[in-house]
Amino acid sequence: MHVMILGGGVVGVTSAYYLAKAGHQVTVLERQPGAGLETSFANAGQVSPGYSAPWAAPGIPVKALKWLMMRHRPLVLWPRLEPRLYGWLARMLANCNEDAYTRNKGRMVRLAEYSRDVLRDLRAETGIAYDHREKGTLQLFRTQKQLDHVGDDTKVLDAYGVPYEVLDPAGCIAAEPALARVGGVFVGGLRLPGDETGDAHLFTKALAVLCQEMGVTIRYGVSIARLDHEGGRITAVETTTGERLQADAYVAALGSYTPALLRPLGIAVSVYPVKGYSLTLPITDAEAAPVSTVMDETYKVAITRLGERIRVGGTAELAGFSHVLRDPRRETLARSVTDLFPAGGDLTKATFWTGLRPMTPDGTPIVGATRVSNLFTNTGHGTLGWTMACGSGRLLADLVTGRTPEIAGDDLAVDRYAA
Repeated sequence: MHVMILGGGVVGVTSAYYLAKAGHQVTVLERQPGAGLETSFANAGQVSPGYSAPWAAPGIPVKALKWLMMRHRPLVLWPRLEPRLYGWLARMLANCNEDAYTRNKGRMVRLAEYSRDVLRDLRAETGIAYDHREKGTLQLFRTQKQLDHVGDDTKVLDAYGVPYEVLDPAGCIAAEPALARVGGVFVGGLRLPGDETGDAHLFTKALAVLCQEMGVTIRYGVSIARLDHEGGRITAVETTTGERLQADAYVAALGSYTPALLRPLGIAVSVYPVKGYSLTLPITDAEAAPVSTVMDETYKVAITRLGERIRVGGTAELAGFSHVLRDPRRETLARSVTDLFPAGGDLTKATFWTGLRPMTPDGTPIVGATRVSNLFTNTGHGTLGWTMACGSGRLLADLVTGRTPEIAGDDLAVDRYAA
């Protein structure tokens, strides 16, 4: 079967890899000049199944109002005359209850844990290198109130068998020795030893090369105008230059741009772009830098060691498809890394980046078949695209091939919103 994948980010490329492994002829269309140059380019670097949880949770509406009042706020909402934004927010608020949170968390942990295992298998099979480390994630609490509520997180982790450690300041320093230099800034932490780190862009570039060696055709610089359809099937992809490209099956893996492409087909994909930012600093003192990932709970900022660099990522900004780099967001990232690792990297040489995370209102990605018989989706991974990419790609390949997947996936398809 000839399968055409629309999108060459980490999700699209992993989909291509597993479809090619299943014996399919695969073509990838990507508008950028290379793989992984948009949302996959400079994300926080976490492969964090233990940190997989929907943003829509009980208590979040109240917390969100408090975050909006903070100077270094993790959430930013730009007032916009955009009905789609407010419809998405309404659906997210509808998921801020215990039943929905438990259901959505279960879906996410199931896929994320599977994805980490699949990534490890891929790494063993291919020897792919991407500055990866297997040293866990440390969620760092600055206040006693945050630490007192750690049971809310561990209860869910217990339910899904995710290993963890609740640490006092000395335990945090044992996990991340550089924190000994900033005593008094934090009161404790939650460590997730099964988490990993790595550069998603390096991974995507390297995997794209492996895909091509397997026979996958990757066409860069190709922008998609529309999907032609007839009789309940996609008949062709029409590019902005008027070229018509055909395959037997199609996979929409365009992140935040997926809804606009599928809307003319009558398929409502509930994904909204949530803008994130990152700083990447060269390490100046390895002993003063993080060992793995430290999640600063107060500012919702992740500080990750990637080879000889420190990646600082965070902020959820609702601003449509804007790619404007805003100085206040940089200040928040700089504040967090300066507080916790002041001598680790050189802020004066930092690169500042922004990308659009494709978020669903329930936090769960949209992976699977659609009402159009030969069209599938693999999108909506939000902040966890890197964490869930390999598992999503493997699941998608099984569904396209008609094999029984290794994990349940029937509740991940787009028709869950119709239900």
